[in-house]
This record gives sequence, C-alpha cells and structure tokens, in this order.
Amino acid sequence: MPEHPTPAKISSGRRTFAIISHPDAGKTTLTEKLLLFGGAIHLAGEVKARGAARRARSDWMKIEQQRGISVTSSVMTFERDGVTFNLLDTPGHEDFSEDTYRTLTAVDSAVMVIDAAKGIESQTRKLFEVCRLRNVPIITFVNKVDREGREMFEILDEIADLLALDVAPMTWPVGMGGQFEGIYDLVDHRLLLPEGDSREFQGKVVQTSGLDDPQLDTLISAQTLAKVREEAELGLAGYATFDGDAYRNGDLTPVYFGSALKEFGVDSLIDAIARHAPPPHALPAEPAPVAPDRDEVTGFVFKVQANMDPNHRDRIAFMRLVSGTFKRGMKLTPTGHGKPIAIHSPIMFFAQQRELADEAFPGDIIGIPNHGTLRVGDTLSEKASVRFTGLPNFAPEILRRVVLKDPTKTKQLRKALDDLSEEGVIQVFYPDIGSNWIIGVVGQLQLDVLLSRLDAEYKVGANLEPAPFDTARWIGGEAGDVKEFMELNRGAMAKDRDGDPVFLAKSAWEIGYVAERYSKVKFMATRER
Repeated sequence: MPEHPTPAKISSGRRTFAIISHPDAGKTTLTEKLLLFGGAIHLAGEVKARGAARRARSDWMKIEQQRGISVTSSVMTFERDGVTFNLLDTPGHEDFSEDTYRTLTAVDSAVMVIDAAKGIESQTRKLFEVCRLRNVPIITFVNKVDREGREMFEILDEIADLLALDVAPMTWPVGMGGQFEGIYDLVDHRLLLPEGDSREFQGKVVQTSGLDDPQLDTLISAQTLAKVREEAELGLAGYATFDGDAYRNGDLTPVYFGSALKEFGVDSLIDAIARHAPPPHALPAEPAPVAPDRDEVTGFVFKVQANMDPNHRDRIAFMRLVSGTFKRGMKLTPTGHGKPIAIHSPIMFFAQQRELADEAFPGDIIGIPNHGTLRVGDTLSEKASVRFTGLPNFAPEILRRVVLKDPTKTKQLRKALDDLSEEGVIQVFYPDIGSNWIIGVVGQLQLDVLLSRLDAEYKVGANLEPAPFDTARWIGGEAGDVKEFMELNRGAMAKDRDGDPVFLAKSAWEIGYVAERYSKVKFMATRER
C-alpha cells in the first residue's frame, strides 16, 4: 500500500505569507493579481473597473469600499504547481498596526511592496521592524516601474541603508515611465515584453543567453538597451548575490521589480515565494516551541472577524494550524476556558469564496465559526498541553466615551462593543466609578471604523466624546500592592473585558509620576493573552 505523507511532509509544500506596505503602494492590486495568476479568481481588471467592482476581493468592509483602503486582515488560499499559498493581506494604514502585528505572528515570510517613485515610507519601515522582531524573511517587490520613478540604485541603496539588509536584485526594469519596455529576469535570463494598447504583460517571454544576447537589439530600443546593460551589470557586481540561508535568516532580501497593475513581475514573485520562502517551522510556545511534525493538533487564533457575511451575522476565528493533521469534527480545547469544542464547520478561504475544510495541515489558516467562545490569542489543542506566546494587546493611545443617539439601544451597544473588542478593533474599559464605558484605540481611523460598523452592522447610532483620560496601563504585581493602589486610586481604575485591572491616566507624565510613587506596582503598555 502507498504510504500516506506525514503532516510535516505536506506542510513543506505550504507557503504562508503576508503582504506589507505603506498605503497606496499598490498592495491591494498586487494581492488581486497574485490571486488571478494563482487561479483563485478569474475576473481580471477589477482594479480598473468602475463603482463597486473596483475593490479587489480582499477588501469587503463598507468603510474599505468607501475609502479605498484595507483596514482588516484577510486570508486567501490558492494553489499553483503543487504548492499551496496562504496569503494574509494586512492593513497598510498605521492605525491598524495591532491587527497587522498579530497577522505577522501567523506567517512564515512576507512580501514588502515599495512604490518605485516614493521608496521606503514610514509605515513600510514600521512593519519591517515588526518582521525583524520575529525574524520573518522578506522578499521585496518594487511596484509601479511603468510610471516615472526614482533611479533603481537609489531605491536599492535606500533598502540596504534604512533597513540594514543586503539586497540581491533578481529582475531589472527595461526603462521606466514613458520609456518602459519590459522586465529582464537576471536569474533565468528572460525578457518579459508588454503587448496591446495598454502595454500590459500578456505572457510574451523571450528566453535569452544573457544581456549580451544579440536578439535583444531587435526587441529593445538602442538607448534603453545600452542603459539596461550598464545598470544591470553594475547592479549584479555592486550588490549581494542571492543566498537562500541569508534570506531565510532575515539578513538579505531578494528584490523584484514590476507593475502589479500591468501584471509585470507577478509570475516571478509567485515563483520566488514557492522556490525560496520557508515552509512552516517551529513556533514559540510554553512549555516549549511546537514544530510542524508534532502529532498533536495545535494552533492559535490570531484574528476574529464578525459579520463578514452580514446576512448571517457570522463570527469567524482565524486559526493558524501549527502541528498535526486537523480533521473536520474533531474536538480542540481553547486556553480561554478549557472546555473542548467540536469544530464542525471549519472554513478555507479562496478569495471571497469559502469551502468547508475536511482537513488542514501545518501552515494552513482555517476559519472557525463561533459565537464568542474563541478570542484573539487563544491556543487550541487536542490535549490542552501547550500555549502559544507572542500575541500581545497594546495600550491604547486614544480614549473616548461612546454616547448613544438612542438610549434604548444600550444592550445592542454592549453586544457590538464586545464583538469589536474581541476582534481587536477597539478595547473597552469599564470604569469602577461611573457608568460610561470608555473606548481605547491605537489610531484615529479605528474610531471612524467603530462608528461605521456600529451603524452598518448593528444599526446603532452613536457619537464619541472626549474622555477625562488620555491613556491606559494594565497593572500588576503582588496582590496586596495592587489592591492598595486600586483602593487609593479608585476614580482612575477600570476593568478590561477580561476583568483585569487597568489604570486610566490623564497624561503620559501622570503615568511616569504614579509609577515612580508606587514602585512596587507594574504599569504595562502591552499584555499577552
């Protein structure tokens, strides 16, 4: 009888990766093209279409459609040439750094998208630093080379200097902007040529023996070809040669140039992820890291999303499977409450389509429908013998009170705030004195999302007003010290949704002053679930 492949063997064909970028670098367009080239969607040109069709498949929330930005992380799975790709699209907007951070705990590699005209922007750098904290290997895609942009050497040097990375150019643009004539593959010596009125890549590839191949003289204008030959030669000599170990260690980034909109470089990028990106590996946990070849099924929830399908008021927990072979119907125990739950309807995501997952393997992302039993940070396992670490909550930087337009909708508001806090969109604090709940967020846009979703999904009209506090800190320490502090500062104390004590401060200065005065109490800006 033929041998059944082990979970670890199957997971070696998984590539679970995120796309990170600054807003407007073209990440959503690239996401759509990756799905198109991977066969997950069959409708090209959505990005150029008008009206509702313009949004790529990963942007589904009403406020995203109105503003043309991604504010939630989406999961999309596609297969190509025997490799299963799990693509986690992340918010580019800095106000959603928490959601992005948690998403990056669930991936094995990342694609960093850079605008050829703008280079590395602030949010790109922040997200890169998160990747560096977790040693996430990064492939760089320099987008929009069909438009006027900066010199290639300037961009490569900026990546090397600002991010302290070795760079290895893998492709090179043949001209830019109005002189754009294609992309040259420096590794496989192929020339990708534009076709049609819109000058898109439609699959015309010319195999060459190298940049000195005489047939290039008939395909590229003389002036552009001379410049490309000179630049590419300097690029190959002046930058690092690709080294797989250095890339997987996070010391080197292979750089691909292209245009997601014109579909240049997308094929090369998918091939690079399949060829070079690491498969699932051991992840940090207590009491010890968990490797994919462990028999016990384990995973962790890195995201919860409510109302993806407004018709069904659904609630989906996204779980990264870390080890074992998951089978539909099996019982797993969440760390949150210790009672085993049977998972009867696990979901795999193929663009906007959902399919029931009969089984899943390490590296896969499955959606688990639930009614609030699963939360961000929960570990699920067969034996409840492990807990994954590294999924923190961050102290909010903006605090507001929520004021109902219709006071009779208090119950609906409570339900909505519970849902949204479970997702990690907001944090809710319940003051020890006073009845007004306080909302905490990291960035201003999260407040806009809160009001939009309260109205669209819960039919609750609300306004926000300033809170008497500016920031919050979780407190910890010896029980007696914490109790004494809480009694002396009752007017500034609250509970979070887990019932843990939170100190609400009027300013960062006050936190410093109080921390100095009560040296035995810990004031924490982050807290792990």
